[in-house]
Amino acid sequence: MFEGQPKGLWALALANTGERFGYYTMLAVFTLFLQANFGFDEKLTSTIFSTFLGLVYFLPLLGGILADKFGYHKMVTIGIFIMFAGYVLLSLPLGKDSVALIAMAGALVAISLGTGLFKGNLQVMVGDLYNEPKYAQKRDSGFQLFYMAINIGAMFAPTAAISLMDYAQNTMGVSEADSYHYAFAVACASLIFSLAIYYAGMFTFRHVIGGKKKDDKKVDAQEVAPADELTPAETKERIVCLCLVMAVVVFFWMAFHQNGLTLTFFARDYTATSSSGVESMMFNVWNLVAAIFIVFGGFSIFQSKTGKGKGIGLGLVAAAAAFLYWQYTQLPESISISAPIFQQFNACFVVMLTPVSIAFFGWLAKLGKEPKAPVKIGLGMLVAASAYVLMIVGCLGLPAPAYNADGSNMHMADVTPNLLVGTYLVLTFAELLLSPIGISFVSKVAPPKYKGMMMGAWFVSTALGNMLVAIPGFLWGMDLTIVWGTLMVICVVAALFIFSIIKKLNKVS
Repeated sequence: MFEGQPKGLWALALANTGERFGYYTMLAVFTLFLQANFGFDEKLTSTIFSTFLGLVYFLPLLGGILADKFGYHKMVTIGIFIMFAGYVLLSLPLGKDSVALIAMAGALVAISLGTGLFKGNLQVMVGDLYNEPKYAQKRDSGFQLFYMAINIGAMFAPTAAISLMDYAQNTMGVSEADSYHYAFAVACASLIFSLAIYYAGMFTFRHVIGGKKKDDKKVDAQEVAPADELTPAETKERIVCLCLVMAVVVFFWMAFHQNGLTLTFFARDYTATSSSGVESMMFNVWNLVAAIFIVFGGFSIFQSKTGKGKGIGLGLVAAAAAFLYWQYTQLPESISISAPIFQQFNACFVVMLTPVSIAFFGWLAKLGKEPKAPVKIGLGMLVAASAYVLMIVGCLGLPAPAYNADGSNMHMADVTPNLLVGTYLVLTFAELLLSPIGISFVSKVAPPKYKGMMMGAWFVSTALGNMLVAIPGFLWGMDLTIVWGTLMVICVVAALFIFSIIKKLNKVS
C-alpha cells in the first residue's frame, strides 16, 4: 500500500494533516463559540458559519489562478502565514465588544483566504509528483493516501477541542466563553507543525515547485515525462470534460453532507438515545482507532515482504485486540448517545477503508481491469444512492417529521443506531470512489497552464454542493421516504449522466 509512492507525498500529506487538524478543531466548536461569547441566535450563527464555509471552498479558485501565475510553492507558504494570523486573532480573549467582533470577522477572512491559497495548490503539487513515468500508475492510490491523511487530522480534532476546553475550565478556572480560545490556539500550533514539516521535507518535492539545482536538470529531464503541448482544441476539450465531472460532484456533496443536516435530524428524533453491550463500543473513538490498527496490521501481515514487517503487523493486531478486550470488560451497563457523535464515523471509516480500497483497485490493476477515474466517479454516485436506499428501507413505518413540527424535539422512535452507522459506512465507500479519485483526475487532466485554476474549480463545485445541502432540509417534515428517495434519485440521475458521457471522459483520462 505504501510502497512505490514518491517520497514527497509523505511530506505534503503530513503538512496537510497538521493544517486540517487545526481547521477541524476550530470548526468543531466555532458555532458554539459564537453563541456563548457573542450571544448570537441560531439564524445569525448559521449565516456566519455558512458564509465562512462558502469562502473556504470558493477562494481556492482565486488561489489557483494566482498560483498559475506566481507559483504553487509561494502561494502555499503565504497561505500558511495568513491562516496563522487568523487563528492568532481567534485565540486572543478580546471579550464581547465591537473590537472582539471585528477581530473575529478579520480572523474568518484571513483563515478562508489562507485556506484558498493553501488547500488546492498543495494538492496540485501532490498531483505533479506523479508526472514521473515510474509513479504514473500510483496517482489514484497516492491521492487516496493523501485523503486519508486529511481524515486523520479531522478524526481527532473534536476530541482535542473538547478536552482542551474542559482542561481550561476545570484546571485553570477560565469561563466557558474564554475556554474556546484555548481550542483555537491548537490551530496555531498545528500550523507551526505544518510549516515545519513542509520545509523539512521540501527536498523530496523540490522538483515540483521549480527549485531545482543545476546538477539536477539532467536527472529531472530523464525522470519527468515531458509535458505535451496541447492545442487550443485539446485544451478546451479537457476543460469541458472537467467541468462536466464537477457538475456531477456538486450533487454528490449535496447528498454526502446530509450527515450534518437531515441525517443529524434523524439521529436526534428517531435513533435510540442509548446503547449497551458490544454495540456501545463503537461510540468510543479510541475503540475505532484500535479497529484501524487491526486493519493496518492485517495488511502488513499479508503484504509485507519481510519477517520483520509481518511481525510488526502481528504485534499491532495483537495489541489492538487486547485493548478492545480490555475495553469490553470495562463497559458500563449502557451509554447515552447524542446526535453529534455520529459525525466521528465518516473520518474513521475513511482511514480504515483506504487500504482496502487501494488493495482492491491494485488487484484489479494487476488483472488489467481497473476502471478509469470517470467510471469510479460514476460508481461512487451509485453507491451513494444505495446509502439512501438503506435509509428508505430502515425508515419504513416511521412517522413523518411533521409530527414534530412544533419544535419540541420529541423523540419519535428508537431506531437502532446501526442504521445510521451503516449509512455512513456506505457513504464513505462512495466518498473514496469519488473525492480522492476526482482530485486525482483533475491533477492529471487539467491543462498545465490552468492546473491551479481547475483545482480551485473543483473546490467551487464542493462549495456549490454544500449550498444545495439545504434543499433536502426544506423537505424535512414530509414522509421520510420522500426525503431519502429524493436524494437517491438525484444520485442515480447524476450517475446515469456521467455514464452517458463516459467515452468522452475516458478519452482524456
